[in-house]
Amino acid sequence: MEPKRFESESESHHDVVAEARRAQAEREKGYRARALKMYPWVCGHCGREFSGRKLRELEVHHRDHNHDNNPPDGSNWELLCMYCHENQHARHGVAAVYGDEQGSDGLSEPLSTHQPFAGLADLLNKDKK
Repeated sequence: MEPKRFESESESHHDVVAEARRAQAEREKGYRARALKMYPWVCGHCGREFSGRKLRELEVHHRDHNHDNNPPDGSNWELLCMYCHENQHARHGVAAVYGDEQGSDGLSEPLSTHQPFAGLADLLNKDKK
């Protein structure tokens, strides 16, 4: 059995650095790196500014909630802090559960039938007559 050959420390170091640079280049191609280059480092909801180590708390939100929709101009992205981003997804989840004004099948009765201002126009016009 042949003994294992170890690379010299210098070769190993160069390989590690080269791999780190390749990994960074791959990340740069990702939408987060592109969004951070394109937009100011400010939460689009609360306005909090980010820099340095805190930058990791700034996340890319897909406006249409489709993570595969990454146009080159960034029109589907906005930068949000992790708290506002979580809030945005929670709101989207609630909207998905409750749906819009009609039932989830689109055919059933609206979820709410109360119309608080239904007769307001008649009442206002009654005084003018």
